[in-house]
Amino acid sequence: MSTAHHRETEFLKQCIRYEDTEERHRLEERITQIQRDERIVRRAVWLMALLAALAMAGLGYAAVLMVEYPLNVSELTSRFFIKALCALGAGSGVCLFVFLGLGAIFRKELDQRQEDCRRLALKVLEARLGPVGTRPLPVELAPVVPARTAGL
Repeated sequence: MSTAHHRETEFLKQCIRYEDTEERHRLEERITQIQRDERIVRRAVWLMALLAALAMAGLGYAAVLMVEYPLNVSELTSRFFIKALCALGAGSGVCLFVFLGLGAIFRKELDQRQEDCRRLALKVLEARLGPVGTRPLPVELAPVVPARTAGL
């Protein structure tokens, strides 16, 4: 989650805390759960990216240093090693895209909950201050201008 997005979410959560209703408690709990899930998915994305990179590095190592020898025990283990790296890379790549999609879904859900927070915060403000435009605006004092003297 970006820092600005996180700050906005925390601000909205602070705003709705002035309302002590079941709706506010459910909304705040849901936002907290989404944020937790989003953090978990972000960590999973990093892990899958790391595993995919390690698999690619291993395959690159095997491609450069593997020499064609007659089939023996070391050849069998190196072929198994290459197949395992291919499976690891492919699995990590698929999981990476799935987790990225899941992260986008969580972000969309969090954006919807933020909109619910805005609606609830507006409701709290209207309950405490009245609807917009019904309250008179404070009159600002005019700046004091010194009086002119006759001789100047």
